Amino acid sequence: MNLARAAFNCMAIAGPTASGKTAAALAIAKRWPVEIVSVDSALVYRGMDIGTAKPSAAELAAVPHHLIDIRDPLHAYSAAEFVADAVRLIADINARGRTALLVGGTMLYFKALMQGLDDMPRADAAVREVIAARALALGWPALHAELQHIDPITAARLFPNDAQRIARALEVHMLTGQPLSSLQTGGTSQANPIAVGALLSLEPTDRAWLHQRIAERFDTMLAQGLADEVRGLRTRGDLHADLPSMRCVGYRQTWALLDVTRDAAPTPAQLAELRNRGIFATRQLAKRQLTWLRAMPDRMVVPCDAPDAREQVLRWAHIQLSQLSQLKEKT
Repeated sequence: MNLARAAFNCMAIAGPTASGKTAAALAIAKRWPVEIVSVDSALVYRGMDIGTAKPSAAELAAVPHHLIDIRDPLHAYSAAEFVADAVRLIADINARGRTALLVGGTMLYFKALMQGLDDMPRADAAVREVIAARALALGWPALHAELQHIDPITAARLFPNDAQRIARALEVHMLTGQPLSSLQTGGTSQANPIAVGALLSLEPTDRAWLHQRIAERFDTMLAQGLADEVRGLRTRGDLHADLPSMRCVGYRQTWALLDVTRDAAPTPAQLAELRNRGIFATRQLAKRQLTWLRAMPDRMVVPCDAPDAREQVLRWAHIQLSQLSQLKEKT
């Protein structure tokens, strides 16, 4: 089977966090026969509902959703796994005579699906233990400074406390003797990167609009009980702060706060500090997402802060679905 051809009957909506991707996807799903494939590295985890702004039960029931609640927070979910799952799902959705609508903000997943995966060494538990021990002794900022010497390109795009990515960059260097950036060439080890029919990107013209949305959404998460959700995850006893699931924005900051309170209810002052840290981290995430998006020249941009943003999205969807239908008739 030619996977690129089998998966062509699909389109995608990307954008930074809080840009309205879920609402746009649901508006499309009300009008056309689509199924939503989540492109979100946090929504895969079960029991992480509030801090991921997971679609509600009613929203999930209104249209078929895929790649949500498929993984326990104890277990990581890689870009390679996403590609394999997405390829299978797109083909299945197409076989049902429907269009796959890829929706999310994990740009690495989009890149892996559309451009293929770079050849990278597999994770090595022994090497990771060495790096973790050094981080415990020296601190992640010190390891980030070390990374600046061996891989300044990668170090420049990482924060000094980004433990997961710093560790991976150091691991790759220890395993291959080469900087991570030299291996991320855009080359592919995936034989059939997927041709996504169209990519729409929801991007704000006014960054302050997005910042306000981010703040409002984080306030909603706190009001819904984000601290209680993370406390419940901590009581399992098998999760820890360095897991990819617990390093998701919002969860990382809340976990750190509960370390301080020893799982007691935070004081109003502590919640205010959590709010500030969570909003700042989410803004930084949105900034990185926009940087990724602007490197995708073929995307169709819709200003998510425009009064008629939803109407623009629906017009785009109508055009793309008409073109996909014509293409299907020709083939």
